[in-house]
Amino acid sequence: MSAVSRPVTGGAGGAGGRTAGTPLLRLEGISKRFGAVQALQDVDFECDVGEVVALVGDNGAGKSTLVKAIAGTQPADSGRIFVDGREVHITSPQAAAELGIATVYQDLALCDNLDVVANLYVGRERARGRALRGLAVLDEVAMEHEAQSLLERLSVRIPSVRTEVASLSGGQRQSIAVARATMGDPRVVILDEPTAALGVAQTAQVLDLVRRLRDEGHAVIVISHNMVDVFAVADRIVVLRLGRRVATFRVAETTAEEVVAAITGAGQEEVRSTFASEAS
Repeated sequence: MSAVSRPVTGGAGGAGGRTAGTPLLRLEGISKRFGAVQALQDVDFECDVGEVVALVGDNGAGKSTLVKAIAGTQPADSGRIFVDGREVHITSPQAAAELGIATVYQDLALCDNLDVVANLYVGRERARGRALRGLAVLDEVAMEHEAQSLLERLSVRIPSVRTEVASLSGGQRQSIAVARATMGDPRVVILDEPTAALGVAQTAQVLDLVRRLRDEGHAVIVISHNMVDVFAVADRIVVLRLGRRVATFRVAETTAEEVVAAITGAGQEEVRSTFASEAS
């Protein structure tokens, strides 16, 4: 299959008066420069409800910069962003959160010395009753029950919600970070290298969680270098190279060789022979 620059997305109407064929999230002409380095150049991107889009490319391709523009941590220099077909301005992480965009970065930002419940509710703790002299009593029971319900809904398997995060496996920690991101029911969930440095079983757990997010109707954007993981969960693959969007593939209609050829700029035959030599 040849790469296509404008895939058909799946939206068929939704919240905010979104019309049929209008993706939930759409970026047009996004550019970002850091001094003499043009990190992004006129990049278009789209992701719809109930869809996993993999954002791939070599180091320095602009993947993280594009995600940070969506997440509001590094707003774009130029270009337009639309949510439900309505132009929005994402100038901060708070603005992104208000639009229903949640991001899980590679460092996870978990507190190892706190248990799962405390990590899920850090910064948004539930209080019981009225505050007295500016102090409030935490509603530990309610938070524990809600945390247990959330993890069960996402099929996250851990020993207990009162287990310290430091004692969890890499896959479990990643799952807790994703679960925390889904609190508040965001519409777009961005995952930065969610399976990096994980073992086979832990990777399978995280990939199952990504599928569950898609099945619940979230739009999911996954940055990954692992083609096996990408083909396991993604519906579409968007390829960036040197700050530009160079190809888009539907997973059901392409091969890893075609995607790698687009990432590297090499011919498919050259990539195919490299794959064959590595397998032999």
